[in-house]
Amino acid sequence: MPLEDDLIASGRWPICGVDEAGRGPLAGPVVAAAVIMGPACPLRTVVKDSKRLSASRREDIYGKLLASEDVQIGVSIVDAPAIDTMNILRATLAAMREAVGRLSIAPVAALVDGNAAPSVSCACYTVVKGDQTEPSISAASIIAKVTRDRIMEQMDGLYPGYGFSRHKGYPTRDHFAAIRRLGACPIHRRSFKGVS
Repeated sequence: MPLEDDLIASGRWPICGVDEAGRGPLAGPVVAAAVIMGPACPLRTVVKDSKRLSASRREDIYGKLLASEDVQIGVSIVDAPAIDTMNILRATLAAMREAVGRLSIAPVAALVDGNAAPSVSCACYTVVKGDQTEPSISAASIIAKVTRDRIMEQMDGLYPGYGFSRHKGYPTRDHFAAIRRLGACPIHRRSFKGVS
Protein backbone atom coordinates (compact mmCIF):
# COMPACT_ATOMS: atom_id res chain seq x y z
CA MET A 1 0.00 0.00 0.00
CA PRO A 2 1.38 3.43 -0.88
CA LEU A 3 2.54 5.64 2.00
CA GLU A 4 0.01 8.22 0.84
CA ASP A 5 -2.86 5.78 1.39
CA ASP A 6 -1.51 4.90 4.86
CA LEU A 7 -1.37 8.59 5.80
CA ILE A 8 -4.90 9.24 4.51
CA ALA A 9 -6.19 6.15 6.37
CA SER A 10 -4.65 7.52 9.58
CA GLY A 11 -6.58 10.79 9.15
CA ARG A 12 -3.75 12.91 7.72
CA TRP A 13 -4.88 15.04 4.80
CA PRO A 14 -4.24 17.06 2.70
CA ILE A 15 -1.10 15.41 1.43
CA CYS A 16 0.83 16.74 -1.54
CA GLY A 17 3.07 14.86 -3.88
CA VAL A 18 6.15 16.69 -5.17
CA ASP A 19 8.32 15.93 -8.18
CA GLU A 20 10.52 17.72 -10.68
CA ALA A 21 11.39 17.58 -14.35
CA GLY A 22 14.62 18.78 -15.85
CA ARG A 23 17.50 18.02 -13.50
CA GLY A 24 19.67 16.43 -16.17
CA PRO A 25 19.31 18.63 -19.27
CA LEU A 26 22.00 20.97 -20.54
CA ALA A 27 19.44 23.69 -21.25
CA GLY A 28 16.20 25.11 -19.93
CA PRO A 29 14.66 25.29 -16.49
CA VAL A 30 14.05 22.79 -13.76
CA VAL A 31 10.31 22.62 -13.06
CA ALA A 32 8.79 21.35 -9.82
CA ALA A 33 5.15 20.58 -9.17
CA ALA A 34 3.21 19.90 -6.00
CA VAL A 35 -0.17 18.19 -6.29
CA ILE A 36 -2.92 17.47 -3.77
CA MET A 37 -5.60 15.02 -4.90
CA GLY A 38 -8.74 14.44 -2.88
CA PRO A 39 -8.89 10.98 -1.27
CA ALA A 40 -11.80 10.00 -3.55
CA CYS A 41 -10.45 11.67 -6.70
CA PRO A 42 -10.96 9.24 -9.61
CA LEU A 43 -7.68 10.38 -11.16
CA ARG A 44 -5.77 8.68 -8.33
CA THR A 45 -6.06 5.38 -10.23
CA VAL A 46 -5.16 6.91 -13.61
CA VAL A 47 -1.90 8.74 -12.91
CA LYS A 48 1.37 6.93 -13.53
CA ASP A 49 5.03 7.94 -13.60
CA SER A 50 5.32 10.49 -16.42
CA LYS A 51 8.33 8.66 -17.90
CA ARG A 52 6.17 5.56 -18.44
CA LEU A 53 3.48 7.40 -20.42
CA SER A 54 3.42 8.46 -24.04
CA ALA A 55 3.48 12.22 -24.68
CA SER A 56 -0.17 12.17 -25.79
CA ARG A 57 -1.26 10.25 -22.68
CA ARG A 58 0.68 12.67 -20.44
CA GLU A 59 -1.04 15.62 -22.15
CA ASP A 60 -4.45 13.97 -21.69
CA ILE A 61 -3.92 13.33 -17.96
CA TYR A 62 -2.37 16.81 -17.54
CA GLY A 63 -5.57 18.36 -18.90
CA LYS A 64 -7.72 16.23 -16.61
CA LEU A 65 -5.64 17.17 -13.57
CA LEU A 66 -5.91 20.89 -14.37
CA ALA A 67 -9.67 20.62 -14.93
CA SER A 68 -10.46 18.62 -11.79
CA GLU A 69 -11.99 20.43 -8.82
CA ASP A 70 -10.59 17.61 -6.67
CA VAL A 71 -6.97 18.53 -7.51
CA GLN A 72 -4.81 21.42 -6.27
CA ILE A 73 -1.60 22.25 -8.13
CA GLY A 74 1.44 24.41 -7.39
CA VAL A 75 4.23 24.86 -9.95
CA SER A 76 7.62 26.55 -9.75
CA ILE A 77 10.21 27.15 -12.45
CA VAL A 78 13.91 27.89 -11.88
CA ASP A 79 15.75 29.09 -14.99
CA ALA A 80 19.21 28.18 -16.27
CA PRO A 81 21.06 31.25 -14.90
CA ALA A 82 19.69 30.54 -11.41
CA ILE A 83 20.67 26.87 -11.76
CA ASP A 84 24.20 27.97 -12.65
CA THR A 85 24.29 30.24 -9.59
CA MET A 86 22.81 27.78 -7.07
CA ASN A 87 23.71 24.37 -8.55
CA ILE A 88 21.10 21.92 -9.78
CA LEU A 89 20.34 20.28 -6.42
CA ARG A 90 19.72 23.57 -4.62
CA ALA A 91 17.71 24.88 -7.58
CA THR A 92 15.57 21.73 -7.57
CA LEU A 93 14.92 21.93 -3.82
CA ALA A 94 14.10 25.65 -4.11
CA ALA A 95 11.63 24.91 -6.91
CA MET A 96 10.02 22.14 -4.86
CA ARG A 97 9.70 24.38 -1.80
CA GLU A 98 8.12 27.13 -3.89
CA ALA A 99 5.73 24.70 -5.62
CA VAL A 100 4.45 23.50 -2.22
CA GLY A 101 4.09 27.15 -1.16
CA ARG A 102 1.95 27.87 -4.22
CA LEU A 103 -0.73 25.34 -3.30
CA SER A 104 -4.05 26.97 -2.42
CA ILE A 105 -4.45 24.52 0.49
CA ALA A 106 -1.64 24.03 3.02
CA PRO A 107 -0.69 20.34 3.15
CA VAL A 108 -0.08 18.50 6.42
CA ALA A 109 2.51 16.32 4.69
CA ALA A 110 4.58 16.34 1.52
CA LEU A 111 5.73 13.20 -0.25
CA VAL A 112 8.79 13.98 -2.35
CA ASP A 113 10.13 11.77 -5.12
CA GLY A 114 13.76 10.83 -4.51
CA ASN A 115 16.01 11.05 -1.48
CA ALA A 116 16.44 14.81 -0.99
CA ALA A 117 13.76 16.79 0.82
CA PRO A 118 13.08 20.50 0.44
CA SER A 119 12.57 22.64 3.52
CA VAL A 120 8.78 22.97 3.76
CA SER A 121 6.38 23.98 6.53
CA CYS A 122 4.85 20.51 6.92
CA ALA A 123 6.01 16.96 7.54
CA CYS A 124 8.09 15.80 4.60
CA TYR A 125 8.77 12.23 3.48
CA THR A 126 11.17 11.24 0.73
CA VAL A 127 10.07 8.28 -1.36
CA VAL A 128 12.62 6.76 -3.72
CA LYS A 129 10.83 5.99 -7.00
CA GLY A 130 7.75 7.59 -5.47
CA ASP A 131 6.58 8.59 -8.94
CA GLN A 132 5.91 4.87 -9.47
CA THR A 133 4.08 4.19 -6.20
CA GLU A 134 2.44 7.35 -4.85
CA PRO A 135 -0.54 8.79 -6.80
CA SER A 136 0.09 12.42 -5.85
CA ILE A 137 3.80 12.18 -6.76
CA SER A 138 2.84 10.57 -10.09
CA ALA A 139 0.46 13.46 -10.73
CA ALA A 140 3.20 15.96 -9.85
CA SER A 141 5.60 14.21 -12.23
CA ILE A 142 3.08 14.62 -15.07
CA ILE A 143 2.45 18.30 -14.30
CA ALA A 144 6.18 19.05 -14.08
CA LYS A 145 7.09 17.11 -17.23
CA VAL A 146 4.35 18.55 -19.44
CA THR A 147 5.02 22.08 -18.16
CA ARG A 148 8.73 21.77 -18.90
CA ASP A 149 8.22 20.10 -22.29
CA ARG A 150 5.93 22.96 -23.35
CA ILE A 151 8.54 25.52 -22.26
CA MET A 152 11.21 23.75 -24.29
CA GLU A 153 8.95 23.64 -27.35
CA GLN A 154 8.58 27.43 -27.04
CA MET A 155 12.36 27.78 -26.66
CA ASP A 156 12.79 25.85 -29.92
CA GLY A 157 11.09 28.76 -31.70
CA LEU A 158 13.17 31.37 -29.88
CA TYR A 159 16.48 29.56 -30.39
CA PRO A 160 16.24 27.68 -33.70
CA GLY A 161 18.86 25.16 -34.67
CA TYR A 162 19.29 23.48 -31.29
CA GLY A 163 16.39 21.03 -31.62
CA PHE A 164 14.88 21.79 -28.22
CA SER A 165 11.45 20.51 -29.27
CA ARG A 166 13.01 17.10 -29.97
CA HIS A 167 15.42 16.53 -27.07
CA LYS A 168 14.01 19.05 -24.55
CA GLY A 169 17.54 20.17 -23.68
CA TYR A 170 18.81 16.74 -22.67
CA PRO A 171 22.38 15.72 -23.60
CA THR A 172 21.94 14.00 -26.95
CA ARG A 173 24.41 13.65 -29.81
CA ASP A 174 22.38 16.17 -31.84
CA HIS A 175 22.31 18.64 -28.97
CA PHE A 176 26.09 18.49 -28.45
CA ALA A 177 26.57 18.95 -32.21
CA ALA A 178 24.32 22.03 -32.16
CA ILE A 179 26.29 23.53 -29.26
CA ARG A 180 29.55 22.96 -31.14
CA ARG A 181 28.05 24.52 -34.28
CA LEU A 182 26.13 27.45 -32.74
CA GLY A 183 27.66 27.93 -29.30
CA ALA A 184 25.62 28.09 -26.11
CA CYS A 185 22.43 30.16 -26.09
CA PRO A 186 20.95 32.07 -23.11
CA ILE A 187 18.99 29.07 -21.81
CA HIS A 188 22.01 26.76 -21.65
CA ARG A 189 23.34 25.80 -18.23
CA ARG A 190 26.90 27.01 -18.51
CA SER A 191 27.95 25.16 -15.35
CA PHE A 192 27.10 21.82 -16.99
CA LYS A 193 29.84 19.78 -18.65
CA GLY A 194 29.71 19.98 -22.42
CA VAL A 195 28.05 23.40 -22.62
CA SER A 196 30.86 25.96 -22.47
